[in-house]
Amino acid sequence: MENVHILTQRISGRGEFLPFSAEHYSKNGSAATHELTAKLQTSLVIEDILAIYALFAKQLLNFSGIQLHSPLGSVQTPDCNSNNASYSFDLTVENEHLGQLIYFSQYPLSLAIEQKLKQLHSALVYPLRNAMRYNRVLKLATKDALTGLSNRSQFNDTLLQKLENCRRFQRPFSLMLFDLDNFKQVNDNYGHKVGDDVLKEFAQVLISCIRGTDTVFRFGGDEFALLIENPEFTTNKVIAERIMRRVKHSSLMAQYQVTCSIGFTLADSQDNENDVFSRADKGLYKAKAAGRNCARAY
Repeated sequence: MENVHILTQRISGRGEFLPFSAEHYSKNGSAATHELTAKLQTSLVIEDILAIYALFAKQLLNFSGIQLHSPLGSVQTPDCNSNNASYSFDLTVENEHLGQLIYFSQYPLSLAIEQKLKQLHSALVYPLRNAMRYNRVLKLATKDALTGLSNRSQFNDTLLQKLENCRRFQRPFSLMLFDLDNFKQVNDNYGHKVGDDVLKEFAQVLISCIRGTDTVFRFGGDEFALLIENPEFTTNKVIAERIMRRVKHSSLMAQYQVTCSIGFTLADSQDNENDVFSRADKGLYKAKAAGRNCARAY
């Protein structure tokens, strides 16, 4: 990997690098780069990597913030002020485009500073690529590949966390379970491609009916779950009716006569994960027994 030379001076006891004269450039630049590279390799959290990088880049350009735009989304340094002029750089390593790094600064970016920033980028791109790959694997481990919803493993972790919050901070919550009515017939009569389209459509229905504090999951097959940040039965009823109404008005689901049955329950500080799930599942069984396409509490 190409060495990066930075105009820096070590300040004893502070671990910082400040602009130095050209006379010391070749002597201290390599050490600064090695320290930057070593620090960047201490985390696989993209936000942390950007923050570490910003501390070094700040010695070259007095910027008001940095943003990173990548296929995984956008992150920025704390207190980023994007009202100033922006300077964008594409980040690429071994023909792989990682994203775009944007600096915001009220000061013009000289050609000399631009070249030095590009040298710094060569120290950034490999740790950044490692972090992005790790986050992609992590996402695959917690997301359902078909619908993009969180999966059963993520549900288990989230449920345990909510139960802990319920016990410690008296924050009750609700669990809602879903099962698609007539879904097996869709797969049998029209094939799995149509079945997948129905599942993706139902996932979008659920997403459109929840708030930012709620979380929806797919367990597999036609089984879905929703954790709701509200302890009121009336709220659950409103959400359930909204979902059934959206399903009814979906042209795709109406075409194949697919509806949904819903069971829900409220959690309290005495519950464990089996208690909560069992009650919601019994509510779902009641909905199936009542003729489907309805919601029942337990």
